[in-house]
Amino acid sequence: MESRVETAIALFKEGYNCSQSVVAAYADMYGFTREQALKMSASFGGGIGRMRQTCGAACGLFILAGLETGCTEGKNREGKEANYKLVQEFAEEFKKRNGSIICGELLGLTKNSPTPTTPEERTNEYYKKRPCVKMVEEAARIWENYLQKREL
Repeated sequence: MESRVETAIALFKEGYNCSQSVVAAYADMYGFTREQALKMSASFGGGIGRMRQTCGAACGLFILAGLETGCTEGKNREGKEANYKLVQEFAEEFKKRNGSIICGELLGLTKNSPTPTTPEERTNEYYKKRPCVKMVEEAARIWENYLQKREL
């Protein structure tokens, strides 16, 4: 499974956003093509649409939780509860490892920082000043830990 963590990191370094990188690394496990995974997770990069809200890597982790445990019946309260519990556990673990699940906080931005829609060019400087690769790696590792525990 370590190769999927590496795949997530490689996808981010190819230019995909943090959410896409996490989801696409595991898409085939849930019957999705890479293209479908990239599309379904595209809006969550940059803290959801680059608004610097919930970290896109964490959002990718939550999308995977939905694919794994999400219920498909509107009245299935137990199913919803199980999914929400898993998402909250992942959020807590992500916070424990990284200090926050909020993109702007992880990036060290102030509340008044502008949020332009145009993503920055991926250069060596970009990777040096951003913890995003680490966030993608941590989200993928949290998912790996979950999968390993599930198999026991």
